[in-house]
Amino acid sequence: MKIAMIGSGAAGSVFAAYLRRGGADMYLVDKYKAHMDKIAAEGLTFRCRGEECVLTGFHTAETAAELPEMDIVILMVKATQTDEVMPEVMHCVGGGTVLCSLQNGIGNDEILKKYVPGTRIMYGAGVIGTELAGPGCCVSKPEDGVQMFFGAVEKSPETDAAGRYLAECFERGGCHTSFEDDVRVLLWKKAVTNSGYNAVCAVTRLRLHYCMDNEWGMKLLMNVWREGCAVAKALGVGDIWPLIEGDIANLRQNLGDYYPSMAQDAVLKHRQTEIDVLNGAIAMYGERLGVPTPYNSVLADLIRCIQANYANQYGEANG
Repeated sequence: MKIAMIGSGAAGSVFAAYLRRGGADMYLVDKYKAHMDKIAAEGLTFRCRGEECVLTGFHTAETAAELPEMDIVILMVKATQTDEVMPEVMHCVGGGTVLCSLQNGIGNDEILKKYVPGTRIMYGAGVIGTELAGPGCCVSKPEDGVQMFFGAVEKSPETDAAGRYLAECFERGGCHTSFEDDVRVLLWKKAVTNSGYNAVCAVTRLRLHYCMDNEWGMKLLMNVWREGCAVAKALGVGDIWPLIEGDIANLRQNLGDYYPSMAQDAVLKHRQTEIDVLNGAIAMYGERLGVPTPYNSVLADLIRCIQANYANQYGEANG
């Protein structure tokens, strides 16, 4: 099967590396020209747990409009950019193409339903810290246990075939994968966990272990997580608190030195964050369901204020 990775930055490159190492025919799409050119000329350098290899055989493009028809299209642009890129993506989507969102956040499946039927949509996420060390070089920092999970929005022969193929390629590539009948529990667990460490690290400007090792930082994380769990339960997803609580030590050990993507966006790169599909989405569902979410609401508003005022921040444009 031909697989397109739409958005081949840090996470997209790491996911593509696992798939390529597992034998998949990969088409990488990204506007970072130096990165695409390096991969096309020399291959993708893949680092994971102290080991390094160079993977070749990728096809690269600046836009999805340059691609032939794909069997599977994986969305890895930021969730806030999905509607922006989908008109180009549809050039490589045929009548049997399956779309798969492995993006952060909640609600990505609803966006994709505007473009193809639910019977041709999968969604999930990776439990992997990722970095782009430079053009043509990506770094994977996986947690222990299941590192990738996904499932169908609406079960169908198309999603069954695509899901089995992705799972086989990820597994052969060294990424432990779960192809689920109902992925909502794992998806919400990932989104709620992400909402905690992404927003708290972005506001405090700290790597994760500094937050987890501090009384007040850990208090913030725990309250964000508990609110998200309460919303998930009210929504009928189930009780995800035992999953989050049981993963705290693993999170500290494997991602403690990680500077999360929202912190990178808000502090280093000054670009739009994914706050609206993380803490913002938890707060939105909480308001709709009558579940209080004060910590998520305040953190969402703080990040929104920060990202609206990058040019005005003290110590930069205004001295």
